[in-house]
Amino acid sequence: MSKICQITGKKAMVGNNVSHSKRRTKRRFNVNLFNKKFYWVEQGIWISLTISAAGLRTINKLGLNAAMKQAYQQGFLKENDIKFLGF
Repeated sequence: MSKICQITGKKAMVGNNVSHSKRRTKRRFNVNLFNKKFYWVEQGIWISLTISAAGLRTINKLGLNAAMKQAYQQGFLKENDIKFLGF
């Protein structure tokens, strides 16, 4: 599974390490991702999502159902990621 948040769509960025002498080497800025299980009250099932810290704040703000609906409409959450989507 790739390192992409299923709620916000955040993924790793590429940048440079800059030394004191201004030499630049490539590096990656990874996302703060973790796997978390949520109880989806509307469907009555437990689901497992790979989300970032920003995605967890989004779920806390909007609620799980609204956040998943928004992620599905934006294309971040696919139908095969979750057993059943009732949107």
